[in-house]
Amino acid sequence: MRKYKSNRRVQIDDSQLPKNDGEDGDEGDESRMRLKPSGSNVSEDQEPFMGIKVRRKASLHRDVRGDYIDVPSNPYLMKILQKQGDNQVLFADKVLKFTSSGKMKRRILLITDFAIYIVDPDTDTLKRRIALAAVEKMFLSELSDNFFAIIIPTEYDILMASTRKTEIVGVLVEATKSSSDYELEVVFSNSFEYHAAAELVKEVQFEEVEGGVKTRIVRK
Repeated sequence: MRKYKSNRRVQIDDSQLPKNDGEDGDEGDESRMRLKPSGSNVSEDQEPFMGIKVRRKASLHRDVRGDYIDVPSNPYLMKILQKQGDNQVLFADKVLKFTSSGKMKRRILLITDFAIYIVDPDTDTLKRRIALAAVEKMFLSELSDNFFAIIIPTEYDILMASTRKTEIVGVLVEATKSSSDYELEVVFSNSFEYHAAAELVKEVQFEEVEGGVKTRIVRK
């Protein structure tokens, strides 16, 4: 349902977004490039950005570790995973999650071979667990921003920001393929809608401007 109507806009300042070690760092317009398909040289396990996503050079050449917060050294994270019966962590890092009211919250994103976990690092509590089988698609812009949305039709969607979004998308695509035997759809658009709550739809708009990307979140 889309019964809420408002012209309220939230404009995101890039300085508020998480800054991780070198990926997608601010290097100016001259360091950005658009990937192009390389035909038969593109293997099926390569990231799903060929020919679409504008990337910065720094994000094309980096080490991929998967676990950036050392999950085994965090007893509360291990307890959460063990309680759910998950043992294999494919990705772990701190991200920004956008609430239904438009606030940005620091969260830990964990991806296993069965589920996505959203954990509050301040209270060491599990905020949400989403089975990979429940994820229908992901939305990203075509520009060099840090945003991505995970679409879960049976629940409500998630909008997050991470400088490691490329790795996150790749991990989710491969994990979904392995666990559910279907390929997660990745959609690129400079304007997309997501359900911030069961009956609250928001639109994320991206515009390339001098010096970066302007992002607006509009309540529909």
